Amino acid sequence: MHQPTVADIGELGLLRRLQPFCASDLIGDDAAVLPVNGGGAATVITTDVLVENVHFSERTTSAQDVGWRAIAANLSDLAAMGAVPIGVTVGLCLPGTVAVDWVEGVYKGMDACLKTYGGSILGGDVCRSFQTSLAITALGYVTPERIIQRNRAQPGQVIVATGYHGASRAGLELLLHPERGQGLADADQKLLTRFHQRPIPRLDIVSLLQDVETVAFDALAGMDSSDGLANAVLHLCQASRVGARLVRSRLPMPSVLEPWVGAETALDWCLYGGEDFELVLCLSAEAALELLPQLGPNAAVIGTIEAASEVLLVEEPNADTGITLTWDGGFQHF
Repeated sequence: MHQPTVADIGELGLLRRLQPFCASDLIGDDAAVLPVNGGGAATVITTDVLVENVHFSERTTSAQDVGWRAIAANLSDLAAMGAVPIGVTVGLCLPGTVAVDWVEGVYKGMDACLKTYGGSILGGDVCRSFQTSLAITALGYVTPERIIQRNRAQPGQVIVATGYHGASRAGLELLLHPERGQGLADADQKLLTRFHQRPIPRLDIVSLLQDVETVAFDALAGMDSSDGLANAVLHLCQASRVGARLVRSRLPMPSVLEPWVGAETALDWCLYGGEDFELVLCLSAEAALELLPQLGPNAAVIGTIEAASEVLLVEEPNADTGITLTWDGGFQHF
């Protein structure tokens, strides 16, 4: 009898199988919030793994960029919970043939990202392996009344994307296929590749949200979009048991994208490209109106939360029909 493999059930199926082994009140968001004992701030903890030839390669990522991206991915998860970083631990697995300069470069990149956005390296472990990988565990803190969770989206709210989507995927394309950049200005090529190699964790939004008087944290849903914009909206809707309508013309993507690769590819990269490390927030229209000018010119209200269960991409805000977005278009590990 055939025993199901991980490839058979896929990443989401595997996570569903593993969920019963986890503390049910701690999982389901970008990070776990540990119970507060005796008042004060809660501790937030998250782990992310980067594997050679899955998340980075010599063709696309220097050693320092590997380190930067490893930290940025984890800090983005903290930001998605409304948390401020404390520090990280690093699990480093590598073959003995790896150059010491490369390892030091990775740590220089990690150190640079932490010095820019907060936190420090608190320790970790080194292990021999047949393939290079980094497992980063990040710690942060948040006051309990300021925690951002996925399961608080409500019909009538608007959906805000805090910045460009599709830019990192475009940068990866240029790094993998430099010849495809013909016709793009040098400045545009450099900007897109930087989006991929040096993503910015949106920790600035943590303080911005606290300063917006109309934000009700008990009715604020959010997560980061590192696995793609569509993936983030689908997760938010699933956790909150709601649906959504996204308006195609409002999706924030670099202006050079569509003229360069065409409308359909640009849309696919925007929705499913991933690794943009922005936040997707569901909140009242009033709060969004107050917050949006502070997020920068690349942020946008991209749609609304609906009572129906579908997540639709529509051409116009009042359109009755559209394309149903699914998990199938996004990156899955298996």
